[in-house]
Amino acid sequence: MDRQWWQRLHNFPPLIWIILIGSFFGRGTYFMVWPFLAILLYEKFQLGAAEIGLILSASAVGAALLGFYVGALSDRYGRRNMLLAGTAINFVAFALLAVAQTLPAFILAMTFCSVGRAIWEPPASALIGDLIRDKQSRELALQFRYFLINVGAALGPIVGVWAGLSAQQSTFGLTALSYLLLSLAFLWGFAHTVSGRLAHKRRDSSVSVRSTLAVLRSDQVFLVVIVANVLTLFIYAHMDSSLVQYLTHAQAPALVELISSMILVNAITIVLLQFPLLQMMRSIDVNGRIVIGLGILAAGQAWFALNPVHWFAGWLGATFVVSLAEAILFPTMSVQIDRLAPDHLRGSYFGASSFYSLGWSVAPLFGGIVIEWWSGPALYWMMFVLCGLVYALYRLTGRLSRPDWPEPEDVVEIRSGAVQPQ
Repeated sequence: MDRQWWQRLHNFPPLIWIILIGSFFGRGTYFMVWPFLAILLYEKFQLGAAEIGLILSASAVGAALLGFYVGALSDRYGRRNMLLAGTAINFVAFALLAVAQTLPAFILAMTFCSVGRAIWEPPASALIGDLIRDKQSRELALQFRYFLINVGAALGPIVGVWAGLSAQQSTFGLTALSYLLLSLAFLWGFAHTVSGRLAHKRRDSSVSVRSTLAVLRSDQVFLVVIVANVLTLFIYAHMDSSLVQYLTHAQAPALVELISSMILVNAITIVLLQFPLLQMMRSIDVNGRIVIGLGILAAGQAWFALNPVHWFAGWLGATFVVSLAEAILFPTMSVQIDRLAPDHLRGSYFGASSFYSLGWSVAPLFGGIVIEWWSGPALYWMMFVLCGLVYALYRLTGRLSRPDWPEPEDVVEIRSGAVQPQ
């Protein structure tokens, strides 16, 4: 990072740092054991792969649908209330996971985990836009949050294995504790900072889910962007479980070592290259960055399709290429939503972006079917073609219309009660 970036980071309000640090610790403790949840379910209840997959997928789809509704509620009732509710539910969910002994209790706790995450994510992203008015500083905050989330996700499993905690149910108590501390930090942050008190007051009682849906339907650009990004997540997700299924079916040599190495390459690429890539592309607009990321993602899909099953280094190279695309695309998507969202509907727009996870949720099922009926290369050629469709959707947005929003100053006045909406 250059000196200007460090200066911007230094000037972030305390609440922004609570979001950033909370995202790191929350995600890190979450990934200490969450990837090993399938092992716990298998060992405790002898569930099959399909049953475990159904439980995990159902919770992910439910979270995606709930996220939009929560985002709209945060516009109506304020970010503070929704963030506190999300952290409280996460605390209860992970505390229950730490002590659950029956399958219904596990399913209930996992449902609460999905609900808590859906409630926490949209208002957290929207609050960054509420508190940071400078566009470049806001973009840096969103990029830095994604960076810290990835660092937490990368370090969590490593720390868990090193400490002997992985696949031990009691470790969920650490995650519960992290969310309890985060909830207390939010209470302090909103109460003791001027920006936090102003953000808490900024709510628009005229916003409802029905009115928000009507507005979103009229924003053709945003709707096409949502569809394009759902497809992007769907494409990227095939580097996860679908690739493992492909390599397993193809009997790739040294499979466990290969998968572990690919996970490590992905984590290192994101952590080391995200900000250098941002620095290189700072003169390119958001859509331009996404198009570049899509091109790299398409190249990665072609590499996966063409790579010989026994070429170990080739799989790592393809993973590196797709990870580069991830480092460009995913944080840029958050910046993109922030740019598209009007101030008074920022929570609703970030809530609608929760639909992205639908692409991630459907990918394992689709990938498994294609690999079973056809082949792994066929799946990745399909994804290569799908990258072209996503590019076409982005080109289409240049010819679509958007609603005429009120000026930001007018929205702030309405929120604060200085004027009444007409």
